[in-house]
Amino acid sequence: MIEAKGLTKRYGSTLAVDDLTFDIRPGTVTGFLGPNGSGKSTTMRMILGLDRPTAGEVLIGGKHYHELKHPLRTVGALLDAKWVHPNRSARAHLAWLAASNNLPVQRVDEVLDAVGLTAVARKRAGSFSLGMSQRLGIAGALLGDPQVLLFDEPVNGLDPEGILWIRQLMQRLAGEGRTVFVSSHMLSEMALTATELVVIGRGRLISHGATTQFVDGAGGASVQVRAPRLDLLTAALREAGLTVTDVATPPAVRVPGATTEQVGELAAAHGLVLHELSTVRGSLEEAFMEITKQDVEYAAVTR
Repeated sequence: MIEAKGLTKRYGSTLAVDDLTFDIRPGTVTGFLGPNGSGKSTTMRMILGLDRPTAGEVLIGGKHYHELKHPLRTVGALLDAKWVHPNRSARAHLAWLAASNNLPVQRVDEVLDAVGLTAVARKRAGSFSLGMSQRLGIAGALLGDPQVLLFDEPVNGLDPEGILWIRQLMQRLAGEGRTVFVSSHMLSEMALTATELVVIGRGRLISHGATTQFVDGAGGASVQVRAPRLDLLTAALREAGLTVTDVATPPAVRVPGATTEQVGELAAAHGLVLHELSTVRGSLEEAFMEITKQDVEYAAVTR
């Protein structure tokens, strides 16, 4: 588990992280979202002891990172895929990491195979594409077989097969009871991967909870319904005090804030046949843009 308690970081007059408190539970993939400049990278650096908090603390399994005797056995992290000596081979880089934490050398070959880099294990890391570098960084995170994993933009540079692979990997790791905390700007991917979200803006906590609750709370859910006599259904819905909006293709209506049970029972009471009755939810992207619109630091002006 990761526990942040009143986590605060100042750089001179700049307040980068402002009294953040959250828990990241094991057994789930938790997405870490926020606009550029919101403090995500600084928060992750404080979790890993790379930056010292101005106030508050963050614990990994009840300990500060610097208290871990062999940290790679407890927490694995990918923050910068290009953080590797360019003249070292992939295998030499991982062997160096393994030696630093007294890990068996055979573990190097295991993680190279797990991320699909066995064939290029002896090539210089500096010659790797961004996607290959991401895989090498993930191999380093997995090296100590840790219970806690942090990934910062792990799908950058990956092709569709690689994106599917990392999604399934994170979900499998969480399914094994590990704590998986992942920061990404690819909201469509986060919608498929993360079941929990921590959302911040300007260093402050905006939301912490289930992904579905975040989407429904921001954009709300609506009921979409199609019927042969859409005009009669629309009149009945409005007579019941419900808001109705038209959907052009296919001809249908949406009823924000209603439930399928409510609409179905109303249609039955009026003897109306329905061809569709479904719940429609907004996207994570729509919810994120709505919730964080006041916290965007760099906003383009549309003319």
